[in-house]
Amino acid sequence: MRTLRLSQADNVVTALAALAPGEEGAREPIPRGHKMATQAIPKGAPVRKYAQVIGYAASDIAAGAHVHTHNLAFRAVETAYEFATNLRPVDPVAVPDTFLGYRRASGRVGTRNFIAVLTSVNCSATAARMIAGHFTPERLAAYPNVDGVVAFVHGTGCGMAGSGDGFEALQRVMWGYARHPNVGGVLMAGLGCEMNQIDWLVEAYGLTPGPLFQTMTIQDVGGLRKTVDLGIRKIEAMLPIVNDVRREPCPASDLMVALQCGGSDAWSGITANPALGHACDLLVAQGGTGVLAETPEIYGAEHLLTARAIDRDTGERLLALIRWWEDYTLRNKGSMDNNPSPGNKAGGLTTILEKSLGAAAKGGTTPLMGVYKYAEPVTARGFTFMDSPGYDPASVTGQIASGCTLVAFTTGRGSAFGSKPSPCMKIATNTRMFDRMTEDMDIDAGRILTGGATVEEVGREIYAMWLRMASGERSKSEAQGLGDFEFVPWQIGAVM
Repeated sequence: MRTLRLSQADNVVTALAALAPGEEGAREPIPRGHKMATQAIPKGAPVRKYAQVIGYAASDIAAGAHVHTHNLAFRAVETAYEFATNLRPVDPVAVPDTFLGYRRASGRVGTRNFIAVLTSVNCSATAARMIAGHFTPERLAAYPNVDGVVAFVHGTGCGMAGSGDGFEALQRVMWGYARHPNVGGVLMAGLGCEMNQIDWLVEAYGLTPGPLFQTMTIQDVGGLRKTVDLGIRKIEAMLPIVNDVRREPCPASDLMVALQCGGSDAWSGITANPALGHACDLLVAQGGTGVLAETPEIYGAEHLLTARAIDRDTGERLLALIRWWEDYTLRNKGSMDNNPSPGNKAGGLTTILEKSLGAAAKGGTTPLMGVYKYAEPVTARGFTFMDSPGYDPASVTGQIASGCTLVAFTTGRGSAFGSKPSPCMKIATNTRMFDRMTEDMDIDAGRILTGGATVEEVGREIYAMWLRMASGERSKSEAQGLGDFEFVPWQIGAVM
């Protein structure tokens, strides 16, 4: 067979290879990864994939026809939500897995040991990059336990309201990175007159200045050059202290993994995302935590998650996020169906409903234990959800700020994303792309399509790599130096 039917309830199949007219009942050419109708679908009737509605026929669709943007329309699906009706018990493991991590004074465990130069505002970005740039591999050679000095700079921090969603989200991001278990020392640099005052952050979040947490502003120090010189001296004093930390055996329950996807295609929901979901289930069984995000990319699949919510309040928090996003896109004259992207559509995805059903598979099958704001500290163990845009850099920034110490990123079209201070692994949805981008991809989930591996086998492979990465093994994106420019706090609200 050259087509794949995901459920007997579906009225479309996916082409495993490009189909010419007459092949597998095709009436017209069907590109690889795209959908073909298996029966006549009248105009206005629902189109189903994954046994779920992914859209409605915009015109009469004949059996064997190509089903895509030209004849499949998006509209919201009326859903009767259930809460805590699909709770699968998690069987704890008899012998816990371990990794070699950095145990911090807070009790949390890091997988890396960076020194972070954080900026409160774009105006101090150049100073931060100059400070971090001073610490070349040659200068850090004497400190083998320090993974690097990294500048986390952004384009906001002023010209914004001093309260509300945008301000609070930025402060949560800064606090999350300043207290992150993958960060051994912090230098926070500002200009001095910005809206996002460093002193406010220190006071609001109870941060305590000391040898490993230093602050300064360009205006108080006396200019850019003096600020860079002082920043270098401050980090030079931190380096021996941060270097003294050693890896030690830690249980897998101390891991928190960001579940992320980008450059998705038709195979994402069939191979890599379910495999990542199985890896998440394995981690949860160990007592660890998986964090799903990208709220617009669960739109249309949220009912599957509310049924897994540990209680009604948790499910209602998720629905409140969905309603916020509906209002947010409406007042900005957008549509929830603006996502999928052109690349997603070229890869066979047509509507946000179809994309979301595949994306939600990253969360596995265990109960949804908590729902959090963007960059809010994740305190629950198990499978959780954090609000964020579908834009990968902004979403991952929030997940790391929430406490994720590893990032797992599935991709079908191919992505060159990487992150710091939490290393990112890449999981290819199809073997063609894996072979084409072998220097960027860590795991080939495309073997699931060919029968070379099962979803569960690839899931175990992903989980095993998490333990190795957490112990210091570098992912391919990490080895290529990615992560210095992927810090992108979500900017919410007016720029003034």
